[in-house]
Amino acid sequence: MALASCKAQWIARRAVQALSRPHPRPQPRAICFQRLSYPAARRFLPLLSPYGHSASGMCHLAQAVKRNEDDLLKGLVDKNVIEEVKHILEMAKRASSGNIVLHTDFLTPPVQKESMLLLEKLADIKAIAQGGYPQAERCRISIGHIDTLTSAPDIVEAVSITGNFSFDSCSHGDFLGAILGTGIAREKLGDILLQGERGVQILIVPELVDFITATLDKVGNVPVSCTRIPLLALEYEPPRTKSFRSVEASLRVDALASAGFKMSRSKLATLISNGDVRVNWTTVTKNGTTLKSGDIVSVSGQGRLKIGEIITTRKGKFAVELIRYL
Repeated sequence: MALASCKAQWIARRAVQALSRPHPRPQPRAICFQRLSYPAARRFLPLLSPYGHSASGMCHLAQAVKRNEDDLLKGLVDKNVIEEVKHILEMAKRASSGNIVLHTDFLTPPVQKESMLLLEKLADIKAIAQGGYPQAERCRISIGHIDTLTSAPDIVEAVSITGNFSFDSCSHGDFLGAILGTGIAREKLGDILLQGERGVQILIVPELVDFITATLDKVGNVPVSCTRIPLLALEYEPPRTKSFRSVEASLRVDALASAGFKMSRSKLATLISNGDVRVNWTTVTKNGTTLKSGDIVSVSGQGRLKIGEIITTRKGKFAVELIRYL
């Protein structure tokens, strides 16, 4: 009995000691612990992004690029110009990252000007604008890395459109309409150089030269033939202009354009509502659009007008120089 009592007391003591001793939690397998440890994360995450250790790092990078683009586009007002310039900046990114050369279509002067100014701010990008001859208005821009774009690519070609226009003269708009009527988009076409009774010379993207020479056979009622010509054969002169001054109460487009084109303001208002009036190659929809020196006003069927020097008179009116292209 004494032996049994001692044994029972010993078992009880061991049980109490076992219950009072802290039990360590089971440890995960060593390989799992190592993968989840902080040093391991530091080793692997940079392969995903050199700018951070989480998805938020990529988000911050995207925001930084967006802020940089927004900074470049500050000051631009025309929505159409902004969208085209954004597209050209995207082309610059692709050209730089892919070490390739990309080419725009023919651009209007405002888009070309703003794009070249912004592209010059990109350190590793080179841009070359060319329209086929020195005074070209509509130009294409070649964009590439500074180590890749080493010379001006051949991205503009010339075509001569000839016919007997002695008794049936055609205007710039007539030739443009005939060319667009073949299905060629306006952005694939550069300047149109009138050659009087002989016809015109046009600048065009190289890939459409064969198409237009095979397709265009008439302008108005005049049969024509199209021939590829070298750029050195282009015949161009500075545009003929006529300047005069007009005193107006405001610088609204309907006031200045009606004075420049010698038409009533009501007729010009109708042209504006029909979408036939453009300022700096962008269609205007409001009669009250304000003009400034250097603006170009185009009216369908009437030609172009440039706003020259503007002087405020003592009576608060505006003496405006109007330069009409003939």
